[in-house]
Amino acid sequence: MALIYYSSKSGNTERFVTRLGWPAARIPIDADAPLPDQGDPFVLICPTYADGEGRGAVPKQVIRFLNDPARREKLVGVIGTGNRNFGATYAMSGRIIADKCKVPLLCSFELAGTDTDIARIREGLTKLGKTLCSTAT
Repeated sequence: MALIYYSSKSGNTERFVTRLGWPAARIPIDADAPLPDQGDPFVLICPTYADGEGRGAVPKQVIRFLNDPARREKLVGVIGTGNRNFGATYAMSGRIIADKCKVPLLCSFELAGTDTDIARIREGLTKLGKTLCSTAT
């Protein structure tokens, strides 16, 4: 199961993905940079950047990545991340993407995650990968 993720200059999501030790490609911060090619099914990890009303929750680069129907078709689930200090907007990007793309919100974690988050997401990705392989035609 491949991972695609977006991480801002704060690097929280990138630190999490590095600790996860899973094959992953990053959606670049630079809006003009080439986007990663994704031919296999993937899970998207997306942080939330919203104002107090929830506007701007999904980073523009992620929207650009998902606006390609061929890429969006390979999305099998999303993991949201954010800061619990922001209340209702915590991990909102994951909920928005899951709803718009009709895929499951697999889970969420705060900031750079905990060791428990790492363990449960590794386990979940492994199970999801096995499920996809057993149902492939």
